[in-house]
Amino acid sequence: MSSMDKMWASFIAIALMVGASFLISFARSKTTGVLRFILSTIAFLLFVPILLYMVVSIL
Repeated sequence: MSSMDKMWASFIAIALMVGASFLISFARSKTTGVLRFILSTIAFLLFVPILLYMVVSIL
């Protein structure tokens, strides 16, 4: 992989991390019940591609 591809992979990972952080913060402060659980689950599932993009950017 070229250095530019690794840079873009790290930018994508950072953007997904920011999105997951805002999503979990919103879910915990503004929602309750089933919606809170769904938003928290989506935020947690975002960590799978975040982890993959992080590994790609390191290697």
